[in-house]
Amino acid sequence: LDKMENQEEALPLYKEALAGRRETLGDQHPDTLNSISNMAVLLDEMGNQEEALPLYKEALAARRETLGDRHPSTLTSINNMALILKQMGKKEEALPLYKESLAGFRETLGDRHP
Repeated sequence: LDKMENQEEALPLYKEALAGRRETLGDQHPDTLNSISNMAVLLDEMGNQEEALPLYKEALAARRETLGDRHPSTLTSINNMALILKQMGKKEEALPLYKESLAGFRETLGDRHP
């Protein structure tokens, strides 16, 4: 219960931070993308996958464009997309993303990275 109450209290603060970053830094700035991703994770944790999904998609698309496919933040976004798709019962869509993120992390960080 406490976690849910904290999430409900955090939601307007996340929205405010995201709006401020979009306004001052633009939609594709790395800090804005972090806020988009953080908002998606919070909504996802609150059980609102339908609202989280477009934010996960936005973060992933912008990170691919600005950081490239092998940047750790992009790979994290790929993995996050796979996770939410799996949660939503879309396992066929999730599997290629899981494979892509695993291959990318192995390529960039190696097999022994913690």
